[in-house]
Amino acid sequence: MSTVEDFKEGKVLLIDKPLEWTSFQVVNKLRWHIRKQFDIKKIKVGHAGTLDPLATGLLIICTGKQTKSIETYQGQLKEYTGTFVIGSTTPSYDLETEINETFPTDHITEELIHNTTQQFTGKIQQKPPIFSAIKKDGKRLYELARQGKTTEIQSREIEIFDFEITKINLPNLEFRVVCSKGTYIRSLAHDFGQALQSGAHLSVLRRTKIGDFSVGNAQSIDEFVEALNSSSK
Repeated sequence: MSTVEDFKEGKVLLIDKPLEWTSFQVVNKLRWHIRKQFDIKKIKVGHAGTLDPLATGLLIICTGKQTKSIETYQGQLKEYTGTFVIGSTTPSYDLETEINETFPTDHITEELIHNTTQQFTGKIQQKPPIFSAIKKDGKRLYELARQGKTTEIQSREIEIFDFEITKINLPNLEFRVVCSKGTYIRSLAHDFGQALQSGAHLSVLRRTKIGDFSVGNAQSIDEFVEALNSSSK
C-alpha cells in the first residue's frame, strides 16, 4: 500500500503505454491521479524516455526524488519489437503520414533480408526522422516538417547490439532490436528499406525492455489508477 510519502521520496513505476497516447499524456494522467488521491498540490512526475504516440510498451515513470535518476534510466539499453512494411515509404517513416512512394520488392529474398540486417549491427551513423522532437534553432523538427520546411539533419552515432527479423510475410517483416539511447526505429525501418534497394516504413512498434526492466512487469494506466485508489490517504 503506497503512501504520499512513498511518492514524494520517489517511486519507479513501470507503465505499458497505450496506443495513440503521448508519453506526456501518461505522465500528466498519473500526476493528476496521485494529486487527487492524496489531496496534494504538487508532486514531481517524469518519464525516462519518450515513446511515440503510435508506439506501445514500456514507459518508466519516476516520482518525487526518483526524478533525479531519469537520466540513468534513459541511458540504458532498450529492446523493441515491431513490424516494417517493405515496398513503400512515408515522410514520417511510420503511419503518422500517408504513403508517398512505392518501390519494387520482387528481388527481395529471405536470404537478402537476413544478410542485410548485418549492415545495421554495431556502431552506425543514423539520421533522425524529420518528424521528430529534436530541436533545431529553437523549434522541434516535426513543427518545421508540418509547415513543409526542409532542414538539414546531422547524422549521429548509435549502436545496435542485436537486430533480427523474426517473421517474414511480405510486405511485412517482424523484428526485434536491442539498441542504445538515441536510436530511432523509424529511421532504421527507412534505412533498411533503402539497403534492400526498395523502401520501408514502420507500422508497429512496441518497447519491451529498458535495461533490466521488462514490459511484462508493467501496469496499464487503469491498473495503476485502481491500485492507487485502493491505497489509504
